[in-house]
Amino acid sequence: MGQRLYNVFFHTHTISGIVISALLYIIFFTGSISFLRDEINAWERNEPISSDYFSTIDFDQALSELQKGKDLYGRDLMFNHRYFERRLGATMTQSKDTTIQDAPQRGGRGNFFYMDMNTFKKENYTSNYSLGEFFYRLHFFAQLNFYSRSGYYLSGFVAFFFLFAVITGVIVHWKKIIQSFYVFRPKGKWKNIWTDAHVALGMIGLPYQFMFALTGCFLIIGYMVMFLPIQSFIYGDDVQAFTKDIEYEENPTYEFTYQPLESVPSINDFVAETLKKWPDIKLTALDVINYGDQSMHVKIYGAPDFDQKLLGTGHITYRARDGHLAHIKDPYGKVSYAEGSLNLLRRLHYGDFGGYGMKLIYLVLGFITCFVILSGVLIWLVARDKKQVAPAKRIFNKWLVHIYMAACLSLYPVTAATFTAIKLFGDDLGDARQHFIYSIFFYSWLGLSILLIALRNNYLINKTCLILGSILALSVPIANGWVTGNWPWVACDQGYTQIFVVDVFWMLMSLISIAVVFKLKHNERPGAQPATP
Repeated sequence: MGQRLYNVFFHTHTISGIVISALLYIIFFTGSISFLRDEINAWERNEPISSDYFSTIDFDQALSELQKGKDLYGRDLMFNHRYFERRLGATMTQSKDTTIQDAPQRGGRGNFFYMDMNTFKKENYTSNYSLGEFFYRLHFFAQLNFYSRSGYYLSGFVAFFFLFAVITGVIVHWKKIIQSFYVFRPKGKWKNIWTDAHVALGMIGLPYQFMFALTGCFLIIGYMVMFLPIQSFIYGDDVQAFTKDIEYEENPTYEFTYQPLESVPSINDFVAETLKKWPDIKLTALDVINYGDQSMHVKIYGAPDFDQKLLGTGHITYRARDGHLAHIKDPYGKVSYAEGSLNLLRRLHYGDFGGYGMKLIYLVLGFITCFVILSGVLIWLVARDKKQVAPAKRIFNKWLVHIYMAACLSLYPVTAATFTAIKLFGDDLGDARQHFIYSIFFYSWLGLSILLIALRNNYLINKTCLILGSILALSVPIANGWVTGNWPWVACDQGYTQIFVVDVFWMLMSLISIAVVFKLKHNERPGAQPATP
């Protein structure tokens, strides 16, 4: 590679990394927390569930409870267990019987709600809002959707430039990438220390980072951002035609007959029949089509465990009046290219195919990427902290990095504080729950960031965040034990794995932070930048 071309790639890598670094840090930090989304929700609500929870649900009782509020005749009802928690996402359509009219409902989610399948209590989106949902949404800036999908556009922009930074970084370091991986000079100059750490950890996390950049671009740009423009410009806003073209399997429709059934058969019996046919399948969703009509059908979805088949999904549809098998897709059968590629990209991005071992690997690699991002910024600062650089530029660069470090590192203690606050004060908030989480997190993040910037010292910013974070992280399992009585040893003994995992995660974060604090050393050399873990 010629020197000119090398310089182009080097500066492209540097500029693209600097432009997106703070946003990328937020994405990876909150994304790493989001790997425990389901566990966090179970911890927050004190609602742990077993691995086969969906198959134990009493759907007959659930429909009976819904019938008390509305006449279900002629409606389609969908229960989705997308997230592994006690509350299912549910959708209820308007009745196909035009004599049944519903009162107007407010908001775009009028037909969508959550239902606790133990108590059969209904919740709307805001009253059901949770910490797991918050960090998952913050991971792709959904909270910034002030104008249409502005938050999604921003996260898509960051994902694209991150992919660009990964590729150009490999090109820049290609000649010495293996040799540099084994080099670490802890007693050298700070530029060398940060460069060695950046290259070594960047090399370890390289496949993960490339995979995340690629799948992130697909899920945000290709899947969320581009759907509406394609539907509008290519299909002329014809939703049915667009949906038909992107579906990778046939979905039969069942015409409403206006002939009520004498009695509605048990939905639980259909679930039991499905488990009898596929004993090892994990059920994930259930649809009731044309409820109470002669054309009523029950469609049950499921997938094998990932140790049996990574990409297989299936469903079975019963005609309710006589139990006739109307349609079937074998979850153990052949997977089409469209279905397989889409599911593979999702599985790789969410890391939900290998149990807690895979989640731990993803979590560690996510935090390693956060370090790589920080070290890249510090390399940029140290390289420009030279006598030949104008004093005004040097001051500006230092202030810029102070702001950057304060905003990024403060995420750790602020996250721990939000967990503690929601556990101590988050009960019975109703529709104010989402606002409460927003207020606690964003106001504390802003306030702490301002205080840390005022320190004007990267070493103190780092050390303060570690000490404060370790104290607040330890307060998370203490708050949970105090409020619920499910101390870590109790949760472990009772088999509440989800609650136990969250408590142990925060205890480990606290211990690691304290260990790093004791290893920190303030370098007194003029112009040297203090260490960051």
